[in-house]
Amino acid sequence: MKKACHEQNRRVFVAMSGGVDSSLAAALLKGHGYDVRGIFMRTWSPEGIHCTTRDDRFMAARAAAHLGIPFAVWDFRDEYKNAVVDYMTAEYAVGRTPNPDVMCNSRIKFGVFLQKALEQGADFIATGHYVKIKNKKSKIKMYELACARDLNKDQSYFLWTLTQDQLKHCLFPIGDYEKSQVRRMAQERGLPNWDKKDSQGLCFVGAIDFADFLRSIMPAREGAVLTTTGATIGMHDGAQFVTIGQRHGLNLGIKNHELAISGNRETKARYVVERDMATNTVVVAEENDPALYRKEITVMDVNWISGETPQMPLSCFARIRFRQPLQEARIMNGESWGDREKSESIIHDSRFVIQFKNPQRAVAPGQSAVCYAKNGAMLGGGVIA
Repeated sequence: MKKACHEQNRRVFVAMSGGVDSSLAAALLKGHGYDVRGIFMRTWSPEGIHCTTRDDRFMAARAAAHLGIPFAVWDFRDEYKNAVVDYMTAEYAVGRTPNPDVMCNSRIKFGVFLQKALEQGADFIATGHYVKIKNKKSKIKMYELACARDLNKDQSYFLWTLTQDQLKHCLFPIGDYEKSQVRRMAQERGLPNWDKKDSQGLCFVGAIDFADFLRSIMPAREGAVLTTTGATIGMHDGAQFVTIGQRHGLNLGIKNHELAISGNRETKARYVVERDMATNTVVVAEENDPALYRKEITVMDVNWISGETPQMPLSCFARIRFRQPLQEARIMNGESWGDREKSESIIHDSRFVIQFKNPQRAVAPGQSAVCYAKNGAMLGGGVIA
């Protein structure tokens, strides 16, 4: 991370989660002369389920004290409950698979946190995201996001909602480093959390058992597990608790899995390909079943990082899940991969179509599809319809 001397003493509020990434981000910024303030966001926590929020807050405070920077806790419990938890519940209830990390980034970290930081005199906010940001060379000052140096940790997938107005206030200090470098630099600086394990929990809620969490906020409803031919081969405890592509061996995690097929038990692994909320049924198929694959998807609620809709049709790379290798694709108006390009734009009511060169496995409505240019810059993304 390199900054010119004119950044000296500019104020930056760092979202400190208690992990090593955000703590090192704060340390790097302080080392570059910024006026750094550490902030821990207090967000909603589910009752009756163990989570690590209190431990994370304590560790964030320790890291800030070690760095000698001011530290505060900002209470966003109501905002998180309304923007993230209620959104998740509503999406699962109608058969979509939400992405809480995308919503947390959009509405909390780069929403209310950014707004409050600016109100308190911040020039920037910073996070421990693994992503690169740079000024794009153009007549108008424009910001560009790109994949992090450490592709195994790259988090650009979760940031497709960011706008130019937000990006001009954002710093991502660790995007140019490998995770191993981050830990080594944190250890060299004496940070108390240099070897703390990465959190796998909900965004800023902490590590929790997600299956228990869902069952704590949504009632169980037993229903049938069907094959693609309509045969009943087991039971589940709620279609809202499964997602497209989820593995169901029918001896693992499905109630009443005895099969009425010659008195035998089915042990072959199957994967969810469809769920019907109206009938509370789940359809499963074997791994190579065509029902598990899609070559074309429609994406809604689109955001382009540049703020401008690119010219269509557009060859690009895309991914439909976190850490998926980038897939060759084209944003277009319904024609097949080999058909002649059309000049008309396909953007209608913030929707577009992505056609992949190769069929994609387990496309889950509600998840994000994120597009990248051939040079690695993130173009934008949307929600899979």
